[in-house]
Amino acid sequence: MKATRVYLLLHVLLSVGVLVHTFEPFTTTLVLGVGAALGRTIYNYLHESCDKKWIAFNATGLQVDLEAKLFGQHIASRIILKAVTGFMSNDNPKKPLVLSLHGWTGTGKNFVSQLIADNIYKEGMDSSFVHIFTSELHFPHLSQIDTYKSQLQQWIKGNVSNCAHSMFIFDEMDKMHPGLIDSIKPYLEYYEKVDGVSYRKAIFIFLSNAGGESIIQTTLDFWKAGRDREELELKHLETELSVSVFNNKRSGLWHTSLIDKNLVDFFVPFLPLEYRHVTQCVMAEMEAKGLQPDQNVAVQLARDVLYFPKTERVFSVKGCKTIASKLDFYT
Repeated sequence: MKATRVYLLLHVLLSVGVLVHTFEPFTTTLVLGVGAALGRTIYNYLHESCDKKWIAFNATGLQVDLEAKLFGQHIASRIILKAVTGFMSNDNPKKPLVLSLHGWTGTGKNFVSQLIADNIYKEGMDSSFVHIFTSELHFPHLSQIDTYKSQLQQWIKGNVSNCAHSMFIFDEMDKMHPGLIDSIKPYLEYYEKVDGVSYRKAIFIFLSNAGGESIIQTTLDFWKAGRDREELELKHLETELSVSVFNNKRSGLWHTSLIDKNLVDFFVPFLPLEYRHVTQCVMAEMEAKGLQPDQNVAVQLARDVLYFPKTERVFSVKGCKTIASKLDFYT
């Protein structure tokens, strides 16, 4: 359908070009104007732009995705849905949305970022308005931190100037040089504009393993006390999590003014995954690969995953991170 519509537009445009030679000057100018307008229509149809055609938040879609695709994260799901929905529904937010996602590897932090992008941008993570920074790739050398600060500021300013609804994802915050992220503090503040640019409609997401130990310990304590996992609430985790991250010297958020000035809207804990969640991940991965979901395969793979503590084998060491690569061996 899309190819057919583009073909028709091109056909009309080419026809206009041919007709130009047969008209008087005044008519030629008119026809050229029509041709230019059609050209812009084709360009806008094919090229992503910062408008409602390409950026439109789907609250229902995000809710469905979180419920059906994110396993074992009842706290994170509630926070993400409410935070993103509230922010995207506000035509005049007072500051950018800043989320800091914390938890052990394989628990769903990157996946949630993808779900958010998929339900805001038509192109999802492939959108030119979604920008991902990985500490070891983009900021590898401590000796160049001043250069990184300047480049990061320029990059964010340039892209928000181009599209107010830009999203910036910072992965591996636990490996980022302390002090680097403070360079963007003015962009996360309540300022109406900074150097003529408003950052209030942008979204900043920080992903980190930092704080994972405190999350695991709290979850483990609940389990040892015989309490249901779903009884865990944000209030049981948030304060200790923010303090842990702030005082972690290995974290890019160590003693950062972003925490000190309360510029992070939510510290989102991702709980360690249990055996039942791993089986759900396997079933979902099989479906994603176009395979018929097989409970026997899911059980077998989930049993072979490493768990801790060693004796009780309660939580998956790597969450669901290695499921995709292991699945080929079991099918």
